[in-house]
Amino acid sequence: MEAKTGDHIVVEGTIVDQARREGEILEVIGSGDRTCYRVRWQDGHESVFQPGAGAHVTSPG
Repeated sequence: MEAKTGDHIVVEGTIVDQARREGEILEVIGSGDRTCYRVRWQDGHESVFQPGAGAHVTSPG
């Protein structure tokens, strides 16, 4: 998965009844297999996120 600052990330639930999470990428940290993203999630909190299964990027707007 490759993303840039300003893109939106969507993480689908991987277990039954687990909610979808959506956020905006604020910063790209690292590169290649070690890429992480600082994300502001819909609920307003921020975290560093390393994508896995169920994560995909969408363009803003």
